[in-house]
Amino acid sequence: MNASFIDTVLRILNLCRKEFLAVLKDPASRAILIVPALMQSLLFGYAATYDLNQADYALLDQSHSAASTALVAKLDGTGVFHRAATLRTPADIERVIDAQDALFVLHIAPRFEQQLQAGEEAAVQLIVDARNSNTAGSAAGYVSAVVADFNAQWRVQHGGAQAPVRIDSRAWYNPNLETRWNLMPGMIAALSMLQTLLLTALSVAREREQGTFDQLLVTPLTPTEIMIGKAVPPVLIGLVQSTIVLGVTLLWFKVPMAGSFLTLYAGLLCFTVASVGIGLSISAVSANMQQAMLYTFVLIMPLMLLSGLTTPVRNMPEALQIATLANPLRFAIDLVQRVYLEGVGLLTVWHNLIPLVVIAAITLPLAAWLFRHRLV
Repeated sequence: MNASFIDTVLRILNLCRKEFLAVLKDPASRAILIVPALMQSLLFGYAATYDLNQADYALLDQSHSAASTALVAKLDGTGVFHRAATLRTPADIERVIDAQDALFVLHIAPRFEQQLQAGEEAAVQLIVDARNSNTAGSAAGYVSAVVADFNAQWRVQHGGAQAPVRIDSRAWYNPNLETRWNLMPGMIAALSMLQTLLLTALSVAREREQGTFDQLLVTPLTPTEIMIGKAVPPVLIGLVQSTIVLGVTLLWFKVPMAGSFLTLYAGLLCFTVASVGIGLSISAVSANMQQAMLYTFVLIMPLMLLSGLTTPVRNMPEALQIATLANPLRFAIDLVQRVYLEGVGLLTVWHNLIPLVVIAAITLPLAAWLFRHRLV
């Protein structure tokens, strides 16, 4: 009985040794065991943060008084806020917020100091860009803390029991600062990319694994034609999935859409084609479906983290901000959110369309080249 048990344990240990050797003998497998975990932990640590490390704001100071200067000096002295623009008229507020040049605008009224000197409560208006509700809420909290400090100092210097300055906050494009208003439009692009990448990455790899790849090669189709035939179905599937998420966002969660469906789908088409180009490149270098799935899952996490879906790109280190320029999801999420929540047109989001077209123009020919290269 004891000998039988020992034999069983030895067989299991030998099998375990064989499995470890099968995994570790391949340099690519060894790298996949270490590199993705290291890379994703660093990305989570740096990119996935809700901390407000630096926020650009615009100032509209119509008071130009010593009191308003003291309040603004406290804001600038936090080290968190950077004044990106000094506005002259209230009409400039819309331009700054729409262009995302500032996270918020601090508007100080003309009679600010006179009201304080008279012992009245003076209101300052805080207009925040709530397209990212988490960041907008954090910014409003920081400004409230600065105003509370200013109030405490004013009471000590001038007396008075009540807080002299009151903040009137207005959240643009997301009045109630609901996370769903920020998240769901972004998911229109993000969720479709997951499936599109996976489907496309498996397309050529599946042919190789099932043994039908050689049969495909003896057809009159050229490699480029085969790649196009492989690309069109995932593009259509990706658009259908985006439509499903759009329907859920509109009809189930009741998030109102302010923009044009034509503009939205023009952006989604460019984004889906770019995603298919990446997926086909993965498929072209994969020997089997297992490799294709592994490469896809390794790639999808950095793409999601560096997309700006949950945390703003501007909060990331500069090196990661540069890395996001190669991520089509970054531009797609910004485009969808602006079209959906702001109602902007193609002339406003052209700066997002161009990178998507460039990524598609690089990845699709690259996939065709890789495809032909593996034929040799």
